[in-house]
Amino acid sequence: MKGIIYRSASSLAHDTGPHPESAQRIVAIEAELERLDWCGYERCDSPAAGEQMLLRAHPLSYVDALRAACARSAPLDADTIVVPASLDAALHAAGGAASLAEALCDRTADVGASLHRPPGHHAEADRAMGFCLFNNVAIAALHAIEHCGLERVLILDWDVHHGNGTEAIFAADPRVCFVSLHEYPCYPGTGPASDQGVGDGLGYTVNCPLPGGSGDGAFVGLVEQLVVPLIEAFSPQLILISAGFDAHRDDPLASCVVSDGGFAEMARAVHRAAIAVDVPIGLVLEGGYDVDALARSLAIVLSELIGESTNLGADERDAPQVAAIAAAVLERPVFRAGA
Repeated sequence: MKGIIYRSASSLAHDTGPHPESAQRIVAIEAELERLDWCGYERCDSPAAGEQMLLRAHPLSYVDALRAACARSAPLDADTIVVPASLDAALHAAGGAASLAEALCDRTADVGASLHRPPGHHAEADRAMGFCLFNNVAIAALHAIEHCGLERVLILDWDVHHGNGTEAIFAADPRVCFVSLHEYPCYPGTGPASDQGVGDGLGYTVNCPLPGGSGDGAFVGLVEQLVVPLIEAFSPQLILISAGFDAHRDDPLASCVVSDGGFAEMARAVHRAAIAVDVPIGLVLEGGYDVDALARSLAIVLSELIGESTNLGADERDAPQVAAIAAAVLERPVFRAGA
């Protein structure tokens, strides 16, 4: 099995100062991966996204406004800081995610990761928010569909915060099944189970809101009992993981308590499901703000996705809400056999 990692030094130049989403995240990740010989993945420098890639997910007016804001170092909201170098970092983050999708679609690699900052899943089509500028995973999915010719992509977002931007971009699009496991209520306050998409996309948005304090039982249980059956029911040609690690028990920005072993088991379950149906997997980095937990958990996940088991197990498995959530989703008409 071949793995590929896209990265760019531009991620370090996006200077947010004393901020949770800092360059230290990438420094810690790359130090840990270097220690582990990059978990056997080939490294590639990411190209900057071209305008065509960006315009699949964002209008030109937004791209121009973001370019101007970065030039002025004008904060986009109370949480989202930019400097002139931020635009280049965001372009490489989007370009790396799209390049990853293309490499997986043409089977240059079986599994891979786009490891950049700023993250992307809160960015809506015409709005930056929550540390995010361009929606990297949405750009990757749309590149896979519109450039590489895929018909179905599944996005699993296990960041502790709801991927509101990704949901909004694909709410009406039946080509993308978007699954979000997130703490609720928590920033950005979106993602109730009742939000299931609109129009032709009705049913393909799968929100799994979890209470604060949820841990391995809930997160691993939902991957095993919901995501794995969805992979079979939806039959995606590409799986993208919007991979935040802020559900970790050590993370300061939320209150979920997933362990290292919990992340290992989520990745292991997705890997096994993807192997069974011969579908490539791409990881796009999102949040994670305890840098040690972030770097360690990411390396564990990359090892599992390439088929090198870490032999880590989840801490606890008692999450009675999981079966009910999974059953309700799998009964939707769009996922029933023959639908």
